[in-house]
Amino acid sequence: MLIVHVALYTDQLNVMRDFYVKYFGADCNELYENPATEFQSYFLSFDDGGPLLEIMRRPHIKDRTDIPNVGYAHLAISTGSTSGVDLLTEQLRRDGYTIMREPRFTGDGFYESVILDPDENEIEITV
Repeated sequence: MLIVHVALYTDQLNVMRDFYVKYFGADCNELYENPATEFQSYFLSFDDGGPLLEIMRRPHIKDRTDIPNVGYAHLAISTGSTSGVDLLTEQLRRDGYTIMREPRFTGDGFYESVILDPDENEIEITV
């Protein structure tokens, strides 16, 4: 078995699409719309051919009020190198995005930084 895609709701569909395309090189399909439910979505694919990221919008979805103790924690995206982590983190900083954790080697040996996307979802940028 394999993970096919991960889905996130957003109120700013095009902002989120543009973020993942610009900073992570995602390819995007055409907008899917269901007029009956007012549901809209894009599927984003990445160079590695792994799982897709579906970003979705539907009116009347409630904003989250806090970070849950269980459930979605973060999305990890690999740049392929430590210099890639450093460069992308700095580009995001210059462009005004929040850096939650600076690039570093973790206790288990991974090199990563953590940033927030436009909806404040944590993105782990890894090697």
